[in-house]
Amino acid sequence: MATQVTIPWKNKELTGTIHYPNEQSSSLAEYPLIIICHGFVGSRIGVDRLFVKAAMELTKDPSIVLRFDYSGCGESEGVYGQTGLDDFIDQTRSVIDFGEKLSKVDKNQIYLLGHSLGGATAVLTAVRDQRVRNLVIWSAVAKPFRDIINIVGVHNIPSIKKSIPVDYLGYSFEKKYFESLSMFSPLTELHAFSGDVLILHGSGDDEIPVEYSELYYQAFLQRTAGSSERKIIANANHTFSSTAHFNELISATRNWLSSHRKELAFH
Repeated sequence: MATQVTIPWKNKELTGTIHYPNEQSSSLAEYPLIIICHGFVGSRIGVDRLFVKAAMELTKDPSIVLRFDYSGCGESEGVYGQTGLDDFIDQTRSVIDFGEKLSKVDKNQIYLLGHSLGGATAVLTAVRDQRVRNLVIWSAVAKPFRDIINIVGVHNIPSIKKSIPVDYLGYSFEKKYFESLSMFSPLTELHAFSGDVLILHGSGDDEIPVEYSELYYQAFLQRTAGSSERKIIANANHTFSSTAHFNELISATRNWLSSHRKELAFH
């Protein structure tokens, strides 16, 4: 069962979709909440319905899944190119505010699942918000400014320095957007997060280097608390578009989440 909702953020409304588990499949009074964070110029649907398919699979275990559009993306209000990474973090925290008040949500089992730039946003949010118990990151951006500049084109750097808006796929990006990306370093900041992390990446990703998964893995291992697991999906592209690659992605994600739910049940 899926329900569309609006989530307040400052003077804007973000659009989200909540997926509930089949009540007949479980007698649990409360469920884990998984919040999906989409990437650069994305939406809560995802390329090839990535997040729709993921949400439907993740509710089977069972969990409540909340996927949403960042401001100016999908059906949410706002202008995407006028916001920044600091705003994405703030919006994600507003979604957590909304999600933890939902009926049947276990506030002690809130997870973020982030893809691409949403992966970096999820990491940076978890560092700042102790309500986030654990993290799953798919094809995660590790160097926000460099990675997004590579996508929109390094030839736009002179325009950015002159405060000339950059047009990309119909979005107009202002200088403040790129400045915000340069202010954050997920690989450095992640040490402040003490939860467990699952890192998944496709070896055929031609947008975000698969080597980033190793950088994240090693950085998370250096922490004094929290575990880190990493899996490479052979030949998968950035959005895990083939049926086989998606099935491998979601199976690894579900197995990891299920093992952590069991651990929590004993505490």
